[in-house]
Parts: sequence; structure tokens; C-alpha cells
Amino acid sequence: MASLTLQVVLQRAIEKEIESQRLYTDLSRKVKDTVARDALRKLTKQEKGHQTLLERYLQGKLKEGVLNPGLTIDYKIAETLDEPETSPIMGLKDVFLLAARREKAAHELYLGIAQIHPAGEVRHLIEDLAAQKLEHKRQVETLYTEVAFPQTDGG
Repeated sequence: MASLTLQVVLQRAIEKEIESQRLYTDLSRKVKDTVARDALRKLTKQEKGHQTLLERYLQGKLKEGVLNPGLTIDYKIAETLDEPETSPIMGLKDVFLLAARREKAAHELYLGIAQIHPAGEVRHLIEDLAAQKLEHKRQVETLYTEVAFPQTDGG
């Protein structure tokens, strides 16, 4: 069991937010459907907001209810965040599935961080991030179903 400090967890979370931005940006350039493209662009923007919030926390700009960044915690986050590498030959539905898994892992990460926080503004912000990640998962899963189970002319 590896122990991670809160600072390391936050840095990894920021990296994952940046990776998600890249993934959604790349996907938005590849999909032809305008609704899917708009949804992916919106997700990219939201991920940037998450990155900014986490960076502010890491820099000590959020004060109320902040934990000591050297606090050692073990949520087995490394196991949760490990993901298969993306491949240039991945099908679109596999990419959406990968994105959904990333959002699920991020949701669980933020819930874990929120649970150890004292009540207050920061805990609320992290709980909001967790809820947004669950919504992102739902959105990406919807895109997945549209690609994996396309509607035919016959209904």
C-alpha cells in the first residue's frame, strides 16, 4: 500500500484534469456530430475550471478548511488513476469508454479528498467537483451509447 501526501494527490489530479482537456479537445476535432462536438468543448472548458480550482488549492489560495499538504493519506489512488494508454487506432466508442472511466476515477478521487476535509468552503468545492465529474461521466456515456448503438433509419 503506497502512501501519498495530499500535495501529490492534488498534483496528480491536476495532471488528470489537463489530460482530460487534451482528450476532449482532440475528440472535439474528430467528431462530425455538432452536438457531440459542442458537448466535448463544454467538457474541455469545465475541466480547465477544475484545474484552476485545484491549482488554487495547491498554491494555498483557498483558506477555509484546508488540510496540511504534507498530510499522508492512502486511498489507493494510484490504483484508481492508472489507466490504459490511448492508442491512435482506438475506435471512438473505446475513447468515450476510456473518458467515462477517467471521469469515474476522478469522481471517486474527489469524494475521498472531501471525506477527510472538515466542513467548510473547500470541502463544499471538492464535493461540487465530485458531482461535476459524475455528470461528465453521464455525458460521456451518452456519447458512447450514440456511437456504440447508433440510431438507424428504421428506429
